[in-house]
Amino acid sequence: MFRREWRQQLLVLALIIVAVAATFLGAAVATNSRPAATAGFGTADDQATFQGAGPHLAAQIAALRHRFGRVDVIENQTIAIPGSINAFDLRAQNPRGPFGQPMLALVSGHYPTGPGQVAVTSGVASALRLTTGDLWQQGGKARRVVGIVENPQSLLDEFALVVPGQVSGPAQATVLFDAPGVKPSAIGPTVQTPASAAASNPINPETITLALATVAMLLIALVAVGGFTVLAQRRLRSLGMLSSLGATDKHIRLVVRANGVVVGVAGALIGAAVGLAAWLAYRPRLESDAHHVIGVFQLPWLVIVVAMVLAVVATFFAASRPARSVTRMPIVTALSGRPAPPKRVHRSAVPGVVLLAVAALLFWYTGKSSNGGGAPELVLGFVALIAAVILLAPLFLTTLGRSGRHAPIAVRLALRDLARYRARSGSALAAISVGVLIAVLVCVLSAQRFGNVLDYAGPNVASNQIIVYTPDGQGRGPGGRPGQPAATGTPQSWAAAARGIAAGLGSRDVIQLDSTSATLQHAAAGRQFSGQLYVATPSLLRAFGITTSEIDPAADVLTMRPGLSGISKMQLVDSSSIGPKGGGGPPGGGPGGPSQQAFPCPKSSCLASPVIQEISALPSGTSAPNTVITEHAIRQLGLSTSPQGWLIQAPHPPTAAQIRNAQSAAAAAGMTVETRNSIPTSAEIINWATVFGVLLALGILAMAVGLIRSETASDLRTLAATGASSLTRRTLTAATAGALALLGAVLGTVAAYVAAIGYAWDNPLDGLSELSNVPARNLLIILIGMPLIAAVAGWLLAGREPPAIAHQPIE
Repeated sequence: MFRREWRQQLLVLALIIVAVAATFLGAAVATNSRPAATAGFGTADDQATFQGAGPHLAAQIAALRHRFGRVDVIENQTIAIPGSINAFDLRAQNPRGPFGQPMLALVSGHYPTGPGQVAVTSGVASALRLTTGDLWQQGGKARRVVGIVENPQSLLDEFALVVPGQVSGPAQATVLFDAPGVKPSAIGPTVQTPASAAASNPINPETITLALATVAMLLIALVAVGGFTVLAQRRLRSLGMLSSLGATDKHIRLVVRANGVVVGVAGALIGAAVGLAAWLAYRPRLESDAHHVIGVFQLPWLVIVVAMVLAVVATFFAASRPARSVTRMPIVTALSGRPAPPKRVHRSAVPGVVLLAVAALLFWYTGKSSNGGGAPELVLGFVALIAAVILLAPLFLTTLGRSGRHAPIAVRLALRDLARYRARSGSALAAISVGVLIAVLVCVLSAQRFGNVLDYAGPNVASNQIIVYTPDGQGRGPGGRPGQPAATGTPQSWAAAARGIAAGLGSRDVIQLDSTSATLQHAAAGRQFSGQLYVATPSLLRAFGITTSEIDPAADVLTMRPGLSGISKMQLVDSSSIGPKGGGGPPGGGPGGPSQQAFPCPKSSCLASPVIQEISALPSGTSAPNTVITEHAIRQLGLSTSPQGWLIQAPHPPTAAQIRNAQSAAAAAGMTVETRNSIPTSAEIINWATVFGVLLALGILAMAVGLIRSETASDLRTLAATGASSLTRRTLTAATAGALALLGAVLGTVAAYVAAIGYAWDNPLDGLSELSNVPARNLLIILIGMPLIAAVAGWLLAGREPPAIAHQPIE
C-alpha cells in the first residue's frame, strides 16, 4: 500500500518530514540560543559572587581557599564606553587558572603577561578603536594591547583582560571552586551551582520545543487521519477481498496500521536527515547570533528522538481510526466500495462544548495563580481546548451543510460532501482551526502586551532618531554611574555639543528634552507607569506639529499612548518631596498580588486623577517623549525643570560610522548617546503571527481539499457524464476550500478568545480592558481574507480535468 498509493500518502509524508526537520532545527536552535547551565562556572562546581572591594573581600576569598583548597578569582571593574550608555569590564583573570579556562579563548596575539599589557575583546577594540600593538590610556595608566580575546561561553561578554592584581577597585569578584557534598546555602547566600542557576530560570527551551513538536504532530495526525481514510477507501475492495479469503479483522487492522507506521518511520528518518543538514548550515550563523561557541553535535538528542517517535506514534494512531472503520464494514459492502454512513453529530458536539468550558476554567485558574504557578493547569487547558476544537468540528460541518440547501447545485454538493465525509473533512477542519488558534492567540497576547499603556513596550526611538543625554541624564543620577567621569560643563555647552552632533548627521532638527521630579503613578500597587515623563515645552510641541489650540487648557499630561486617559486612579506625584514610603514604589506585591494599597497623595506634592489628554502626534518610542507633563501641571506642583537631553531627528537613519562619531563627540562633552534598539514592534509580531496562521491553514487546506475531491471522483464523473463543464468543477473546489477556511477561521478564533478571556477573567477590570485592544485588521485577514484566498486559489487550480473523471480506477 505504501508503494502503490504513494501519491495519496505523499502529502502526509511531506508533513512529517517538515515537522521532524523543523523540530530538529528548532530544538537545536532553542537549546543553543542561550549559554549552557555551566556558563560562568568554567570547570568548577560552585561559584561565589561578592560585591565591592576592600579587606572584607580578601577575607572572604581567603576563607574559601582555606576551606576548599583551590580557588579561581575573577575581578571585574565597570568601565563606561565614552559617549555611549553601554559599558564593559576591566577583568583580572588568570588565563591558566584552575577553573576559569573555558571562559577565556585567544583569538589573536597573546594573553597579557605583565602589568603594562592588556588583551581586549573585539567589541571593546571596535568601540575604543584599538588594534594589537596600540597603547590604551585608562584611569591614568597606559597599557599595551597584546591580543584579542573572547569568552566562548558568552561572545556578548565585552571586557579588557589584565593580569591578576591589576584591578584596583573591583565592583564584583567571582570565585570559582569545588565544594563536593556541601550545599550552597551552607557556604553563603551568594553561592551557586550550575543546577541552582538553571533552576532559577524556569524557561526550559527543550520542554517548550517538545511541547510545540507535540502540537505539530497532533496537527499531522489530524491531517493524516483524512489521508489514511482516503487510502483505506481506495483500497476498500482489496481489503474486502482479503477478508473474503479468510483474513481476520486483526489482520486487516494490521495492514492499515503497518502502512501508517511505514509512513511515519520513513518521514522521521528523512526529516532527521534534512534537519541535520539544515543545522550544519545554520550553526555558524547561530554562533554569531547567540554569542557563544556551539559544538557541531551539541544537540538535544532526547528531544530529537522523542520527536521522531512521536511522528511514528502519530501516524500509527491516525491509521488506527480507518483501520477500525474498515473492519466494522460487512464484506459485501467493502467489496462494493461504498463508504460507511457518517456518524450522528451529537455524539461529539456535547463533549466538545463541555471541554471548551473546562478549558476556560483552567485558563482562569492559570491567570489567577500566575504569580506562583499554574503551569500544569496551563498545559491541561491547551489539551482541553484542542480536544474541544476536534470534537466541535463535525458540528460546524453539519451546520454548514444544512445552511446550503438553497445554494446553487455545485455549492450545495460541495457543502454536503463536507458534511458527508466528516471522517476526512472533520480532521482537516480541526487541524486548520488549531493552526488559526495558535496565530490568533499570538496576535491577541501581543496586542495585550504591547497595548499595556502603563508598561509600554516596543522600540525605543525611530530609526532616524538619536537621543543625546546630559551627564545627569539616562543611566546616571545625582551620583553618576560607576566608571563614568564626573559631570562637567554647562547646559549651554551641552546644547552646543548636541547641535554639533546633529550637524554631523546632517540635521538641524534638535529638540531639547526637559525633565522634572514628577512621576506618573497608579494608585494600585504593582501597576506602575513606565517611561520618562518629559516637559511639554513650546519647542517640543512645535517640533511635532502640535498647536496650542489642540491642547486642553486644563490638561496635566499629554500622551500618545492610546487608552492612558481612560485609566482611573492615576496620580501625578512630585517624587522629590515624598519619602520612600510614599512615592518610592509599590508597598509590595506584583500585578494581581495581595497588596493593593493606595499611594498617599498629599495635596502639596501630588495631583490625584490628573487630566490626561491623548495627542497622537507625539512620538511612540519608549525613550522618546511619548508622554509629557504640561506647564499647567508644573505650575500646580511648583516644579522646576532642567535639561536631560536632546532628541535629534536626522533625515536618514545614521550609519555605524556616524553613530561612532556621535559617541566620540558626546564623550568629549561628558554626555552619552542612545540609538534605536532591536525590539520588534507589536505590528511586526502580530503580522508575522497572522502570516504564519494563514500559510499553515492554507497548506493544510490544500491537502484536505485534494483528499476530499479525490474521494468524490465518482460524483465528478457523474456530473461530467450529465454535461457539467469545468465551471462546475471550479465551483465545487472553490466552495469546498472557502467553506473549510471560513469554518476553521471562525472555530480557531472563538477557541483563542475563550482561552484569552478565561485567562484574563481573574481581573476583569484590567485584564478584559487590555483584551479590548483587538488586532482588528489581522483578525479580518484571517476571518475574511483567508477564506477568499482559499476560494480563489481553488477556483484557479481546478480547471484541468482530473484523470479520475475520464478513467474508472482498476482495483
